[in-house]
Amino acid sequence: MLRNLLFLFALCLWIVSCKQSAPEEQEQVAAAVDESGDFKYLTETFADKKIIRYRVPSFDKLSLQQKKLVYYLVQAGLSGRDIIYDQNYRHNLEIRRALEQVVSNYSGDKTTADWKNFLVYAKNVWFSNGIHHHYSNDKFKPEFSQDYFSGLLDATGASLSAEAMKAIFDPAFDARKIDQSGTDLLANSAVNFYAPNITQAEVEAFYAKKKASLKDPRVSMGLNSTLVKNEKGEISEMVWKVGGMYSGAIVEIVGWLEKAVEVAENPAQAAALKLLIEYYKTGDLETWDKYNIAWAEATEGDIDYINSFIEVYHDPMGYKGSYENIVQINDFEASARMAIVAENGQWFEDNSPTLPAHKKKDVVGISYKVVDVAGESGDASPATPIGVNLPNADWIRAKHGSKSVSLGNIINAYAEADGPGLLQEFSNDETEIEFSQKYGDLASKMHTALHEVIGHASGQLEAGAGQPAETLKNYASPLEEARADLVALYFIMDPKLVELGLVPSTDVGKAEYDSYLKNGLMLQLRRIEPGKSIEQAHMRNRQMVSKWVTERALANGAVAFENRNGKTYFDIKDYDKLRELFGELLREVQRIKSQGDYEAGKNLIENYGVQVDADIHAEVLARSESLNIPPYGGFINPRLVPITDAQGEITDVKIEYPDDFTQQMLEYGQKYSFLK
Repeated sequence: MLRNLLFLFALCLWIVSCKQSAPEEQEQVAAAVDESGDFKYLTETFADKKIIRYRVPSFDKLSLQQKKLVYYLVQAGLSGRDIIYDQNYRHNLEIRRALEQVVSNYSGDKTTADWKNFLVYAKNVWFSNGIHHHYSNDKFKPEFSQDYFSGLLDATGASLSAEAMKAIFDPAFDARKIDQSGTDLLANSAVNFYAPNITQAEVEAFYAKKKASLKDPRVSMGLNSTLVKNEKGEISEMVWKVGGMYSGAIVEIVGWLEKAVEVAENPAQAAALKLLIEYYKTGDLETWDKYNIAWAEATEGDIDYINSFIEVYHDPMGYKGSYENIVQINDFEASARMAIVAENGQWFEDNSPTLPAHKKKDVVGISYKVVDVAGESGDASPATPIGVNLPNADWIRAKHGSKSVSLGNIINAYAEADGPGLLQEFSNDETEIEFSQKYGDLASKMHTALHEVIGHASGQLEAGAGQPAETLKNYASPLEEARADLVALYFIMDPKLVELGLVPSTDVGKAEYDSYLKNGLMLQLRRIEPGKSIEQAHMRNRQMVSKWVTERALANGAVAFENRNGKTYFDIKDYDKLRELFGELLREVQRIKSQGDYEAGKNLIENYGVQVDADIHAEVLARSESLNIPPYGGFINPRLVPITDAQGEITDVKIEYPDDFTQQMLEYGQKYSFLK
């Protein structure tokens, strides 16, 4: 639950960038180059998405052994790519393969509107790892007829089952990947962690019984399994492991991880990899915990990785981990600067506005690095986070520490690909624009650092309180993200950051307050269809924080709203008063988590984070439409190419930068399709 899947932080980068943009896509693409003028960042846009490339400047500085390690870890990640498709929806793999066959083999007329609409549909599926939108959870609507699609299948020798065809063309059938609007969280959720005939009550009863039998109640129940029901109505777990569910892909993952062990940078790194391999082979969640401890404590070396079933955002019940992989190379200069945040973790904890009983007495093992991503897969690709904090288990973080990373080259690629249009349109005045242009980039980076390093690593549960997934249930994820955001918002205005040399003045915090409220109250609504409520955890978090604080800030004069020529603007009048409100809300959210107060957590999210103001929503959509800035970005991965000698030994690894999203998706489908 601790991944900073804050695609909105990428949105912050759109706002703070002072680069020029152009209304036409071709001009945007032409402008997306690096300093040498020959690297194209933005490659295409379609639907509500843009496709970006990222560079890996540190790769050529690595030794041959390190390059091998990166190559093996990237191959391990890509080998599990099929898993995320199946986890997202039971018909995704069948549909994806049919789409790939059509795109690869169709030789008919490709100038028609039907073909162009079909290609957009295929790209949407690749982007979201399935037929449901990666953020809104709504099913993609095909802008072509079933008859036309059947003709494409016939022309290319592809086929689909009747139910898979229904999944594409019947708008009411499995309409949402995750639907939290009803009394049963699974009833209308199409995500494939639970068989369609299993109810929320049955899942809760199953895991309540399982927990009672655990020797260690801290074990992450259900993280790596699908629940199924037999003809007798008995429920059991299909564990994701070698010889179990997803075995075909996991065997390939393990093979590459075993190669990685052979070229590990140090014994601690090798030991952690061996435990990950053992976990994949056995499916044992106690081994998973041992691996997380070993991984968190393996802080030496230039290469690191995230691999396995980790984040639970896509499970409405909060148990099941989505498959993901991120391979990282340390950015030494940037990491040295930001390590100051981690080194002062105890100061931040001691000076938090949270209740004394909810503060850690001994903050241990926090590490923070800025990294270059070398490759991503699963839930991290094509749409990626820009910061990550792991492990997720509170007890492991408390005793053994955690790792926080900021994906530096991803952040840079976002900034290179977009322009300042949103900043100009939605800022209240020139002073706000100047603040953002001067401090916005640093403000966004500091927020990310404080969110990941301090926010997710802070606080403690009260004795006897259950884990948040059990006590707070489907509200655990948005509340945890709110807690981390609030830590960042509270401390980004603290003079301590100036004292530590992290920011030149507290004006950096003011720029972040402007940006955060603007995003939480308005800009993120670009991602919501008219008439819809907010479902995604990070979006619920941001609106809840912004609305709760603004409601009180309007009353005490800290914030004012204005309407000029039919356009809404807000103006922060007193940043210090606003900071006090962020601290007040942080204290309450930490209390809710520490005590497992479900009703209070539910009320916060439902009352402030779910419903959308229809008038503001319509205004935001109208004002942003002409800017032609898609609200979602995803990435084409670099390609790592091993160079071998006559004996087949790797003598070097070269890095290439593909620029065609469709071709990369087809290549991945051909090379990394290991599930039947």
